[in-house]
Amino acid sequence: MAAGTRTDDAAARATLAGRNLTFEIDGARLLDGVSVAFPVGRLSLILGANGAGKSTLIRALCGQLGGRLGGRLGGRGTTGTLHGDVRYAGRSMSEWSALQLAQRRAVLSQSVELAFPLRAWEVVMMGRYPHFSGRPEPRDERACEEAMRFFDVWEWADRNYLTLSGGERQRVHFARVLAQVWYPVAGAQRYLILDEPLTFLDIRYQYEFMRKVRELMAPGDMVVLGVVHDLNLAARFADHLVLMKQGRVLADGAPRNVLTASLVEEAFGIRPRVHDDPEGGLQLAFG
Repeated sequence: MAAGTRTDDAAARATLAGRNLTFEIDGARLLDGVSVAFPVGRLSLILGANGAGKSTLIRALCGQLGGRLGGRLGGRGTTGTLHGDVRYAGRSMSEWSALQLAQRRAVLSQSVELAFPLRAWEVVMMGRYPHFSGRPEPRDERACEEAMRFFDVWEWADRNYLTLSGGERQRVHFARVLAQVWYPVAGAQRYLILDEPLTFLDIRYQYEFMRKVRELMAPGDMVVLGVVHDLNLAARFADHLVLMKQGRVLADGAPRNVLTASLVEEAFGIRPRVHDDPEGGLQLAFG
């Protein structure tokens, strides 16, 4: 068992879990028997080198690989197979309707392209689509405004989205996905899944975003899962790390147990110097 690997009992108690996830496409195995569990009230981050399977795992957990678990998948001249089980709050993903999941779970994809001259406010309102039919209610408008204020983008509400910089657009999308799960549904857990959210952000907003995410978790009813590349950011802000290599979980657990010199070297091919920081966390230095 890899350092810090979760047990089956822990997976059963977690509110988002994947078990024995295997995905093959064109003869390449992109996920190889991955079992992971992400508990409520903790910030979980997935790490690994390019091609390790991080985004593929996110897509498997979100049902975005193009078909049902256990079935064959097709598209763009390729054929793949996905096997395993994904569970939200103990229920198989197949037992949830698309609307039920959309009302409880928001996903920020790695790349979001919008070609229309929408106002930033209209982009954020897209996050509320699962919660109304026809016209938005005052509750939906409040959710959008509060999410935009939370991420400090309210001043851009009437700006043409296409005139914003890459980093500004990314922050608008943060507000969009947050608006989607701003209000819990009948006391249910909420899920915020972020695939490389720090892309396009300068260092100030990377740290600010991570602090905001920690603030979001204060009520204790949200599963937050993300993919990042900066190991020091992960060490500082995460409660739980999953380190991947070649489609497998190399290590899974607390940052101090995962970000060891030997495990980082195995995953990335470069050995860091690992130090304690003044606040009781870790710092990694390379070169």
